[in-house]
Amino acid sequence: MLTKRWQWCVSALFLVMVMGMTTPLALAKSGDSKSVEAAIEKLEMDATKADLAGQNGAWMKAHYAGDYMMGTSWGAWEGNAELQKDYADAANNKTAKRDINDIKVSVYGNHTAIARYKVSYNMTIKGEHRTRTILTTDTWVNENGAWKLAASHSSQADQKIGD
Repeated sequence: MLTKRWQWCVSALFLVMVMGMTTPLALAKSGDSKSVEAAIEKLEMDATKADLAGQNGAWMKAHYAGDYMMGTSWGAWEGNAELQKDYADAANNKTAKRDINDIKVSVYGNHTAIARYKVSYNMTIKGEHRTRTILTTDTWVNENGAWKLAASHSSQADQKIGD
């Protein structure tokens, strides 16, 4: 009888220890996810501020992955080098308005986050005036502890079939 009681105590103690070790880990993961979501949302808002201040080039150098690629809502691919060159030409590339809203961030493990949002803008791009509301998906990757924007893709919002 003592042996069965001892086995039950050891089993209960083991269960309490496992719960005690895994519960904080699960809560920490949830907390980490929330802090990453907040960090990515802040980066998205900081990008908007840099854009409006005409400081895109410096912001991009600090926060874009070297092989960053963007699919625009105008149907073109633009890479990091091309964008850097464009933003160096402030006379032909400037932002008058950029309102970002409805940001949703999803975190996948320790190295990937996806931000989705809606943005309305009024810009001059390569000397051409453009205004539009778009839906954008940004893919962020953690490179050695720093979040870098690896890819973006946008499409025109509220577009009707045939437009």
